[in-house]
Amino acid sequence: MRLVFATHNKNKFKEIKSLLPNFIELLSLDDIGCTEDIEETGKTIDENAIIKAKYVKEKYKYNCFADDTGLEVDELGGEPGVYSARYAGEQKDDQANINKLLTQLEGKQNRKARFKTVIALTLNNKETLFTGNCEGEILKDKKGDQGFGYDPIFKPKGYEKTFAEMNLTEKSTISHRAKAFNQLKNYLSE
Repeated sequence: MRLVFATHNKNKFKEIKSLLPNFIELLSLDDIGCTEDIEETGKTIDENAIIKAKYVKEKYKYNCFADDTGLEVDELGGEPGVYSARYAGEQKDDQANINKLLTQLEGKQNRKARFKTVIALTLNNKETLFTGNCEGEILKDKKGDQGFGYDPIFKPKGYEKTFAEMNLTEKSTISHRAKAFNQLKNYLSE
């Protein structure tokens, strides 16, 4: 089965490819010649995932899945949420996003947060959604140099390491993305 994963992010593509069964030939947006950034105009994480999957299906005629992920911080009423990648501006700068979040949390005691991933699958003109969450907390300082995004300041519940201190295998067993993609994998294997 040939499926497009609607991403240009090579780190994310590598992480997901390692989770899917061998019978799926996974292609990225770059592999199908889609060089444009698909605009994420949704008001929710779910809407953004759906927009991206539909775009690829309609314009490139491939079965596709797309994800959107947000970091939801309790103390900030769920921010940055759907705006996680652009929290500090349209340039989508990971370090600037981390700095803004840490500034927003200065002096706050409640640092509970969760990563949420939603995957929208368009397969044979049917749309299905899969959701994965990973509960944890935001640290006051960065730790580790693996991963991307908010990984250096997010410590999953029940673990002593941040996502950025974990190798890909460790992270892939507990992450929000892994939970959502395991649901996708099970669905595709049926």
